[in-house]
Order: sequence, then C-alpha cells, then structure tokens
Amino acid sequence: MINNRQSLIFKNFSQIWLRCLIVILLVMGIFFRFVNLDRKIYWFDETYTLLRVSGYTEAEMLQQVFNGNLIKVEDIKKFRQINPEKQLINTINSLALEDVQHPPLYYILARFGMQLFGNSMATTRGVSALISLFALPCVYWLCLELFELPFIGWLAIALICVSPFHLAFAQEAREYSLWTVTIILSSASLLQAMRLKNRLNWSIYAVTMALSYYALPLSFLVAVGHGIYVFVIENFSWNKTLKSYILVSIGGILAFAPWLWVIVSRIPSFAHTTDWVKQPIALTKLLALWMRNLSYVFCDLQYQYEKLEGFTAILLILVAYAIYYICRYSQKRIWLFVMLLIGLTSLSMILPDLILGGQRSTINRYLIPSYLGIQLAVAYLFGTKITSISIPVKFQNLWRIIIIVLITLGILSCAASSRAHIWWNKSKNWYTLSVAELINQATRPIIISDGDAGDVLALSYLLEPKVQLKVQSSCYTSCSNNFPQAAATKLTNIPNGFTDVFLYKPSEFLQSRLSDEYNIEYIPHTSNTVWQLKKR
Repeated sequence: MINNRQSLIFKNFSQIWLRCLIVILLVMGIFFRFVNLDRKIYWFDETYTLLRVSGYTEAEMLQQVFNGNLIKVEDIKKFRQINPEKQLINTINSLALEDVQHPPLYYILARFGMQLFGNSMATTRGVSALISLFALPCVYWLCLELFELPFIGWLAIALICVSPFHLAFAQEAREYSLWTVTIILSSASLLQAMRLKNRLNWSIYAVTMALSYYALPLSFLVAVGHGIYVFVIENFSWNKTLKSYILVSIGGILAFAPWLWVIVSRIPSFAHTTDWVKQPIALTKLLALWMRNLSYVFCDLQYQYEKLEGFTAILLILVAYAIYYICRYSQKRIWLFVMLLIGLTSLSMILPDLILGGQRSTINRYLIPSYLGIQLAVAYLFGTKITSISIPVKFQNLWRIIIIVLITLGILSCAASSRAHIWWNKSKNWYTLSVAELINQATRPIIISDGDAGDVLALSYLLEPKVQLKVQSSCYTSCSNNFPQAAATKLTNIPNGFTDVFLYKPSEFLQSRLSDEYNIEYIPHTSNTVWQLKKR
C-alpha cells in the first residue's frame, strides 16, 4: 500500500516537473525565434520576397538596374523596401505576373508588418517569427481534438518549440511558417467540425482551408488527406458529416478560385522555374538527404553532422517505432489521421523521384505536413509511455530520459543556429558574406556580373555604399531581345578609376570575353563565386 502511494506521489511529481520543463521550453522557443533575427544573411529566395513586398516586378528591376549600366548599391535599395510609388495592389500584381506559385497571403502580411515597423531585416523576418508562434496553441488544440490528452499536446508544443527545422523557417522571410500554422489550424478545425457537427464549425474549417491554400498551393495535398480521412471514418456513408465536408470543401476551393485561375493561366510562364527539382540524383544521395532532413526536425548541429550519423540512425529507429506504436495501439481515427498527414505529402514527392528521377523529396520545406505528422506520432509515443499506469516506473523514467536527451539536442541546435551567419536553408548563398567582406575591404571597388539577379540582390544587402556595380542578369538578356554578345559587350566596357574590379558569378561566355583584356584571378575559398580582374 505504501509502495503504491509512493509510486503515485512520484508520478504526480514527475508530471508537474515535466509541465514546468515544458513552460521553460516554451519561453526558450519564443526567445530563439526572435533573437538575432538580423544575424543571418538574406539569401536568394528572401530577396525575391522583398522584391514582391516592395511592389516591383522582376522585369521592372531588371530594366532599371540590371541593364549593364554603372549603378550604386543605393540604386538597388528600393527593390527591397516599401516605396510610396507602389501600393498593396502592386505586390499582388507582382506575384500574379511572375510568381504565381506563391499566393499573396504571406506577402500581404509582410507588407503590413514593414509598413508598421520599418524595412529592417529584423522586421521582415519578425513577421515570420510572430506567425510561427501561432503554431504552438494550434498544435495543442489539434492534440486535444486528436488524442484527447492535454499532456500529449504539451509534449507536441515542446517538440515544435525547440525544433531546429521549425526555427529555421520561423526566421526566414518566406511563407513556410504561415503554411505550418494553417496546416495545423485546418486539421484541428476539421476534427472539431466532425465532433461537433454544426454549421459554424464546418464554416471555420472552410475558412482555414482557404487560408492554407493562400499560404501555399501544396495545401491541396493536405486537403486530399482530409477528404480520405472523412470518407474512411464515416465508412463511405452518405451522411450529414460527409455532405457537410463536401460542401465546405467546395466552398474553400471557391474562395481560392481567383488565385487558382491565375495559376492555371500562368502555368507556361512559371513551369520552368521548378525544373531544378527534376534534376537526377543518385539513390544513395537521395536516401542520405532523406535521413539528414528528418534529423533536422529534432537535431541540427550542422557542422557536426558527419559525427552524428549514428545518432541519426537511432533517431530514424525512434521515428519508425513511434509510427508503429501509434498504428498498433491507438484508435483508428487517430492513427489514420497521422498516417495520412505523414504519408500523402511524402509519397507524392518520393514516388516521382524514384520513378521519374529528381529531387523533389529532398526539399524539406515541401514536406512540412509529413514532419508535423511525425512530431505528433513522437509526442503520442512519449506521452503514453510516460503516463501509462501499465508501464513500470523504471521504464517510464527511461522514456523521460530519452525525451530529455532529444529536447536537449534541440536546444543545442537552436542555440547554434541563433549564433550563425549562415545555415543550411540559405546554403545557395553560403559564401556571400565572405565575398562581401572581401569586396568591402577594397578602396573603390566595382562588381561585374551577369549572374542571377537574386544572388546579386543578396550580395548588395551586405555591400558598403562605396561599391558600384555593372550587372546584367541572364534573364534580362533573354527577356529583352538583346543577344548575349551585346550584353557582354556592355559589361566588358569597364570605366577607369576603380582600384579593384571583381567578377561575381559570371557566365563562361562573359569570362571568355574578358579574358582577352584581363587576367582573371580566382579568389580562393569562395567556391567559384568571385574572381578579380587585372589589366594585362
């Protein structure tokens, strides 16, 4: 009798201790999202966020500054901030004309944030960080609807709070933190609507799905999973729940119809922008990237990844066991929902890669629904193992130790990320900071480039006002009716008076034209991004 009482007291104390720990993690999660928001460099994709938010189109930018004429760094500034001559409608038009795969919801919110708080990097990324916080109460709500156990909801909050994967996108000026919130919100509202079966809750679900579509069109995969779930749970019976679901689903799609029409009408103009995901990749590398991306959900000590391959394998086993456990021991309505969230999006990316070739499944931002499902499964595993009265105390303690280790690795990962200037989600511009520091050291430097406009924009943010540029994007050359030879001739006409001439991400054609008059000296440790020109 005494032993049972002692055991009960110990369990109650453990639950209180864990709840206190989760509150601490909640504070840490908020802190990590807002600390050093302006420390990491702007990378390629973020510069295009700023361009869209500013209200300019890429064509306007290329025509005004990426035209081969001599410009100052200050001339580029207006394409990354709010301008009086451009309004909200210009932001929407910029997306509709050139970037329809990114709906306007996030960009509208970002524009309002910049109008209220200024054009600083901390402001633009702060919008994403603020949005990401809504994922925490939403995932708690989802867990209450799905598991009916508050403790699992708290564990899910803890896992998301210190997830380096979610932190990376919470500190990025893109729409992925918004997409995360809308996925969780629409999922919770669906389960509530199915439970309460009233018109108001079904209407809430329709609104949340429409918001999710306007966050990212990949939400259609989540909606398909929701549809399969409702049909299976209702045993394919033509009842009130199924009718309500179909009706509100149509309503959600109709709400998105204006932008859907824009997407369909612009398919030929943007289809080529995602051709890179179809590039073939070796199966062994594909598998390695899958494992690495999965590990980022829980642990992301980036520079020590090779040393943690054993841990990654253990983590993979833990995730596999969590999926097995939820399928084996939970109710059908629980495991089916989680498995659809995990499986539908991931399989839609993995199967084309395996059958047709490509690397869609390695782009981890596309797999946010799958990673959320995995985190729900892991939260369920730990929540039931820690609280189940049928499990001996010593095994409960073992599971407590495991989750503490997992959370500790997440905290260390977030701390490492918060101090870094560059991280894996910005790897396309890995050397931009070092290149900018090199150029800024020159007395009167000039940059010559015919590379991607986004790379030049990312670099320009770090350049001092003394730097001048002659840039002409390859897109500008192809969009105008100029020949590459004419563009190269304009760039090779370098004015006198500059102490240092730098060549940034040039085409082979431009290098060959310049080699007749200049010695092109590669600058080490810049991964073939910058050269210095010396007169022969």
